[in-house]
Amino acid sequence: MTAIQLNAEIYRNLGIIAEDETMLSRVAKYLRRVAKEMTDDPTCMSKEEYFARLDEAEQQIERGEYTMQLPGESVEGMLKRLGYV
Repeated sequence: MTAIQLNAEIYRNLGIIAEDETMLSRVAKYLRRVAKEMTDDPTCMSKEEYFARLDEAEQQIERGEYTMQLPGESVEGMLKRLGYV
C-alpha cells in the first residue's frame, strides 16, 4: 500500500471516528503516544550535553583513564586483551 493510499484510508477512518467524540479522544491520545515514541530518541543529546561529554573525555585522557585500540587490532581483539570477552 502506498503512502497516498494509507493517507486516504486514515482520513476516511478519521471522518467516521470524528462523529464520536469519545472515540476521537482515544485516537488523539494514541496518536500523541505514537508521535512521542518517534521523537524520544535516547541517543539524542543537546549541543551542550555533547560538548560536556567531549570535555569529560578529554579530562579522562589527561588522567590516563583510556584504552587505545592497537594498529591492526579488531574491536573483538581489543575486548579480549582487556578481559571483557
